[in-house]
Amino acid sequence: MAQAGKDRESREARERARVYQARQTFHEGQNRRRTRDNLIAGIGGGLAIAVIVVVQTLFFTVGPGAPVPEPTPTSTTSTEPSPAPEQSEPVPSDSPSTEPSPTPTS
Repeated sequence: MAQAGKDRESREARERARVYQARQTFHEGQNRRRTRDNLIAGIGGGLAIAVIVVVQTLFFTVGPGAPVPEPTPTSTTSTEPSPAPEQSEPVPSDSPSTEPSPTPTS
C-alpha cells in the first residue's frame, strides 16, 4: 500500500506544477498584452496630438482663423490734381462780392 501513497503524492505534485506553469503563462500573457496596449495607446495619443497641432496650424494660417489683411495707406504721386470735394451748402466768403445784387422792380 505504500505505492498508492506515492502515486497520490506524485499526482498532486504534477497538478501543482501544472497549475503553477499555467499561472506563469497567464501572467506572461497579461504582461505582453499590457505592453502591447500601452504601445498602441502611446502611438494613438501621439498621432492625435500631431493631428491637433496640424489642424490648429492650418486653421490659424489659411482657414477662417487667419487674420484678415488690412490695407496699408500708401502715398501716391500723381500729376493730376485731385478734384475738390463737393459741398452741399455754400460757404460764406470774407471777400466782398463783385456781382451786383438784383434790384427789385416795381
